Amino acid sequence: MSMSSSAPVAKVEMMIRKPVAEVFRAFTQPELTTKFWFTRSSGSLALGQTVHWEWEMYGAAADVKVLELEENRKIVVDFGSRVEWRFTPRSADETIVTITNSGFAGEDPVSEALDATEGFTIVLCGLKAYLEHGLVLGLVGDKAPDAHVARG
Repeated sequence: MSMSSSAPVAKVEMMIRKPVAEVFRAFTQPELTTKFWFTRSSGSLALGQTVHWEWEMYGAAADVKVLELEENRKIVVDFGSRVEWRFTPRSADETIVTITNSGFAGEDPVSEALDATEGFTIVLCGLKAYLEHGLVLGLVGDKAPDAHVARG
C-alpha cells in the first residue's frame, strides 16, 4: 500500500507464466474469473457496461462499471472505488499483472486499502495457480470461512 496526498492506494502485482492475451481474458470472461475470484457474473467485461458480480459464499455482490478497456493492456472499473489492471508482457509466455485500487471513500480508507491489498493479492495467487497449473484453490472462499452465509 502506498500513500499519496494522504489518500491510500492499494497496489499489487505478480508475474503469471502465460501469454498476455490469456491473462487478460481471465479477467474479462466470467467462466474463467469464477475459477479464482467471484462465483457469479451477469456477463463479460465490455467498455461502458455494468456487470453484477457475486460472492455467493459470503452473500456479497457488487455492480461494476467498466470505465476503460484496452485489449491485452488495461482494464479500469468503478467497483465502489477505482480499480485498474495493467497487463505487461514480460516475454511471449510471461505477463506482469499490476492491480491498483484507489479512491476509497469509507470512514477508514487506510483499512479499506489494506483489505484491498490483501484481497487482490489472494486473487492474483488464485489466478497464477489456475492459469499456470489448472488448479482451482478456492482461496477467496477460504480467506474467511466463518463469514460464509449459512446454507439451508
